Amino acid sequence: MRRSGVLLHITSLPSPGGIGTLGAEAREFVDWLKEAGMSIWQVLPIGPTGYGDSPYQSPCTHAGNLMMIDLRTLHEEGLLSRHPDDFLPDRAAGGHMTLRRKTEALKTSFRENRERLKSEVDAFVSAHPDIDDYALFMAVKDCFDGRMWIEWPDMSIRFREQKALDYYRRVLSDEIAYYKYIQYLFFRQWHSLKAYAHSKGIRIFGDMPIYVAEDSSDTWAHPDMFQLDRDLRPVKVAGVPPDYFAKDGQLWGNPLYNWKALSKTDYKWWLNRLKTAGELYDIVRIDHFIGFANYYAVKAGAINARSGRWENAPGFSFFRTVKKQLPELEIIAEDLGVVSDRVKRLLRYCGYPGMKVLSFGFDSDETNPHFPANVRENCVLYTGTHDNDTAEGWWQSAGPHTREMAKKYLPERGSISSSLIEAALGSIANTAMIPMQDILGLGSEARMNTPGTVGGTNWQWRMKSDALTHKTALELKDMNEFFDRIPEE
Repeated sequence: MRRSGVLLHITSLPSPGGIGTLGAEAREFVDWLKEAGMSIWQVLPIGPTGYGDSPYQSPCTHAGNLMMIDLRTLHEEGLLSRHPDDFLPDRAAGGHMTLRRKTEALKTSFRENRERLKSEVDAFVSAHPDIDDYALFMAVKDCFDGRMWIEWPDMSIRFREQKALDYYRRVLSDEIAYYKYIQYLFFRQWHSLKAYAHSKGIRIFGDMPIYVAEDSSDTWAHPDMFQLDRDLRPVKVAGVPPDYFAKDGQLWGNPLYNWKALSKTDYKWWLNRLKTAGELYDIVRIDHFIGFANYYAVKAGAINARSGRWENAPGFSFFRTVKKQLPELEIIAEDLGVVSDRVKRLLRYCGYPGMKVLSFGFDSDETNPHFPANVRENCVLYTGTHDNDTAEGWWQSAGPHTREMAKKYLPERGSISSSLIEAALGSIANTAMIPMQDILGLGSEARMNTPGTVGGTNWQWRMKSDALTHKTALELKDMNEFFDRIPEE
């Protein structure tokens, strides 16, 4: 089936609070996708953000980002008595919703509805047991002024001794109840949006990082599943080796998996994680799929990734179990990077579509795996991703050889972004995905993330409120119809 979609993170939607939510603007975007003949909406990880405000460093892989909860929806549903505008800072502060003000609003909602919704929240947590660990984790973290769990002064709760767990559950019961409540709100709004998307023929395509953050409830609650020492500190951490883009490699710092321990449980921890992803999304992109075949391990404490080495992971055994236990889960393999023979064999075994990126395809010659002629049906073809520059930004910095190659093989349109979009939609790939920035023809100022950097403008791009035009939607629909990418209803 040929299909197409748009990559736009929830937080990039326009919003009165300055950060996109699961409210009216999200539904308006679904309507626009339908009008444009698109059938997929791809989002980045929707969990709470961590270090550097990155959605790829979340304190919990099973939780949702409270900043995405829409206050107007809560107000309309009678779950927030005060008007959402009451929680917006004044214009001198930028007029954008801050974490402090959003928390204030959600705590107001919690106080007003805690008892009335208790049975619903309890039922939600019962169906999502990992939220229980997350709520306790966050409450204890707050108790210790936000310190990483490995630095908590009470070693008994660090090591999850039963008496300590019972004690903190008792003394922090209100705080724990609050964190459970906001997750109930998030999932309630998420499933409402997902149902609306389905009613319009739009499927939600979500991104799942392969690794979890060291400072997360995942690592704290399941230390045996990771390569940690006796003091619960990482022995080795994740990264990627030096390459053209990073001479020292990239030191991600995530704890690596203890695959031997995982295999003894039939990968139960991973299956639970994939079940959550399958509940949230219709399609799941596993970030850094390469790591299931072989992963780059760097000794903890290293100053860069130069000293790391490749180690084998049990990808075949793992995905054999996934296919048996979760046969309906639709997975996309993010196979960008060092694609060894071992990775290629695993991809062939799984049969999952991999990824190709058109803007990567013109910097060498026709043997480049991302070159248009090398694209295959069983793949997802992008004009670009959230980790590289926009099409217009890429073109501005492209060298003479790259420009010559692109002009030779891309269709001639009014701009490079338009040329890449037509090439992607017209390709043989079953699925074509376009970042919203490329549809809008934006430059480097709209780049979502620069790998290997922290802070700055990463994850901060927001779409303007008037960006979704009828004219652009009709132009895209014409191309989708011409290239047979509109699924039959």
